[in-house]
Formats: sequence, C-alpha cells, structure tokens
Amino acid sequence: MTLSRRQFLHLAAGAAALPTVSRMAFAQAYPSRPVRIVAGFAPGGSVDIVARLIGQWLTERLGQTVIIENRPGGTSNVATEGIVKAQADGHTLLLVSSANFINATLYDKLGFDFIRDIAPVANLVRIPNVVEVNPSVPVKTIPELIAYAKANPGKINMGTGGTGTSQHVSGELFKMMTGVNLVHVPYRGSAPMLTDLLGGQVQVAFDNMPSSIEHIRAGKLRALAVTTSTRSEALPDVPTVNSFVPGYEASAYFGVGAPKNTPPEIVDKLNREINAGLADPG
Repeated sequence: MTLSRRQFLHLAAGAAALPTVSRMAFAQAYPSRPVRIVAGFAPGGSVDIVARLIGQWLTERLGQTVIIENRPGGTSNVATEGIVKAQADGHTLLLVSSANFINATLYDKLGFDFIRDIAPVANLVRIPNVVEVNPSVPVKTIPELIAYAKANPGKINMGTGGTGTSQHVSGELFKMMTGVNLVHVPYRGSAPMLTDLLGGQVQVAFDNMPSSIEHIRAGKLRALAVTTSTRSEALPDVPTVNSFVPGYEASAYFGVGAPKNTPPEIVDKLNREINAGLADPG
C-alpha cells in the first residue's frame, strides 16, 4: 500500500499524540485507589496536623480516601527515603517540612538527594514558631528568659521535635544571637516534646504554632514571642523575638512532594486541588 504525503503526516501526527492522550486519560482516572500522605514525625505535631487537614480536603475533592501515615525517624529522613523509592503514580505523597531542607546541610550522606528525587507538588503554609515556656518557669518576656538563662547556664532544657527541625534551628539561632546556654533535648516529633514541656521535664521550646496554640490559649503554656518578623494574627498579643533581639527571624514551612517522574498531569491535578483548598475560607 502506498501512502500519500498527507496520509503519512496525518498518521504520524496521530501516533505522536498517543502518549499525550494516554497520559491525559491516566490523569483523569487518577486516583484509582486510596492515596497516602506520609508524615515524617509522630502523630499530634504540626506536620501531622497539616497533613490531616489537607488529607481531609483531598478526600472530598479526589473521591478517594487519603490516608495519613506517620513514619517518624531521622527527622523525616526515613519517610523521605520511603517516598523516593515509592511508585511514581501519585498515590504516595510526602508532607514536606523545613526539616527536609535543613537535613541537606546536616547530613553528609543521605540515601537520596531531596531536590533531585522529590517532585514539588504544592506549597501549603509558612508559619511562625512560638517561644514558649512551662508556666513554672519564672519568666514572661524574652528579656526575662535571656536573663534567667544566663543566671542558670546549662540548667534549662530546650525541647524540640528533633535535630534539624525548624524548632531546633530556631532555638540554636536564638542561643547564638543572645549568648545563652540552653540544653537541646530532641524528640521524635512535637507531640512527645509537648508532653514533657507540659509536665516540666523540659522548660522551653520554639515549637511550630499549630501544635502548641491550644495549650497556649488554655494557659497550659506561656507564649513569650513568635519567631517571625511580624506578629501572628492567631496570637496578636504576643510580640516578636526581633523586638528584643534585632535581626532575629525564623519560620516553619510545609508543602507536598511526590516521587520524581510522577506524571506532570497528576502533579498539576494535585496542585489545583490543594490550591483550591488553601483558597477555601473553611
């Protein structure tokens, strides 16, 4: 059979379009089963809270159950390595936090390259950390905390959700800029740290706001300042650290990632649905 030039070009164009049509159909059929969002910290902390909020939204929008899987260890390195090795079909996602970027500077050898191996899906939120103390600690302001810490060097325990978290780095920055000696006590997430902070086993924390705010509002923890450069609408009466320590600023970041090579059509679909959730007043 002899094909005319027009027939040949028509068939070639159709063949070239097949992969695109196939990918679009795959994206339209996504998700075909429950989706997992893996959180690299223990339940009850900010990573877990943010994951469950966005998971609930996506469950309603995608028509499939979104399951939150807590996989603590290595300040999210264990969870991240699992995502890197997961099938790149959009059914396994990572709740990204500040720790993922900080870890790249703390660890010489990781089983992955975060920037190379994790595809960005969506930004979620950037939030303040809160400098907070157990009410038994006799301080109510940042200057009083600095004076108390200098009068009791090495005697005040600073709890964090783990080495390399934004809580840890925020605390270390505070120590460097004020010259105080706080003893770092890392936990496997904010929730177990908060249990000991409420119980007085540790005295101070620079915790992410979502996991601590209800304890602050209930008077179980005393907020001294937020770490961002401006006050938070959620705690409008709490001053900023940089009001007392000029130049100080820190915050925590959360987002969603997927294994590299996840089809761009699926990434785009997830991005649209997540952004719709962020724009929803609820």
